[in-house]
Order: sequence, then C-alpha cells, then structure tokens
Amino acid sequence: MIQIKRAYEKARPNDGYRILVDRLWPRGMSKEKEQLDLWLKEIAPSNDLRKWFNHEPDKFPLFKEKYLIELQSGEAHIACQKLLDITREYPAITLIYGAKDEVYNNAAVLKEMVEKMSQINRRK
Repeated sequence: MIQIKRAYEKARPNDGYRILVDRLWPRGMSKEKEQLDLWLKEIAPSNDLRKWFNHEPDKFPLFKEKYLIELQSGEAHIACQKLLDITREYPAITLIYGAKDEVYNNAAVLKEMVEKMSQINRRK
C-alpha cells in the first residue's frame, strides 16, 4: 500500500514507512513532528523543473513527463531504485510532500510510477 500525504498532516500509525520526497524541508515543520523514516531528497524534481512547474495544474502533464525522464538517470535513478526496494520491504509506505496542491505534485507522480512498477514486477 502506497499513499501520499502532505507534510502538515498528522502522522498516523497506518502510514507505515514515511518518506519525505521533497528537496526542501517543509516550512515550519520539525523533524520530530514529521516522524520520518527517510528523507529521500535525491528523488525530488530538479530545482529547474520544480521552479518551472510552479504547481500550475495546466503544466502538470508536461511536468510529469519531464520528471519521469529525470528519474531515469543520476542520483534520481539511484533514489528511485531505493524507493522501489523499500516498497518491497514494507507493507505500507507514505510519501510525504510539502506542496499545497494535493493532486498536482511530485509525490503523486512517484506513487503512480511505483504502483505501475509493482504491477510489472508481479507479472514477471
């Protein structure tokens, strides 16, 4: 089970393994409040892509496409592999993000990607 949650929402026991997937720490939040198991900032969109997107919903399809390309190389790819390994190890995972928009954000893209990868792996 993979879910996404804003950093400003209270941690719950059913969150399972909690991973912050933003490059920047959420404003006003303490490490104790977040109750994170991992801060995987390398999996976040590049600063250039993040700034270009600016959480504008009409840019989301192109943002998603560009972000998925970023996840295929360098540190982002290594972080992506780590995330996939974690999903195999823990029954419940929550991807934590700081964006105000609960639909158009990088955590939503990651959740969809991991779910697709899990389906592909199950078929093998």
